[in-house]
Amino acid sequence: MDHEEAIPVLRVEDAAAAVAWYGRLGFVSQWEHRFEPGFPAFVEVARGGVRLFLSEHEGDARPDTLVYLRVRDVDAVAAEFGVRAQDAPWAREVELRDPDGNRLRIGTPTR
Repeated sequence: MDHEEAIPVLRVEDAAAAVAWYGRLGFVSQWEHRFEPGFPAFVEVARGGVRLFLSEHEGDARPDTLVYLRVRDVDAVAAEFGVRAQDAPWAREVELRDPDGNRLRIGTPTR
């Protein structure tokens, strides 16, 4: 391992639906783990160097978590989801909710 990182874990009810939704943000599924068929899924999605874990396991995380993502082009994200980006002193941003109620604040720094 050549670097350290933090990977947020987000609670999801349906991992396949969550992977599809995060795909709209440019995330790609990396792997999925289940202890046995029919058990809850634990999935990694990645967008460049950014990774998220999506977990169907009830004890891993709770909905309404907030994750901040810095991206190169927040206006492209806004267009994909049909929302308008807003200017803040530090970035141009949008805030989205995934199908499970997790919040993603997504911004392109202005400095």
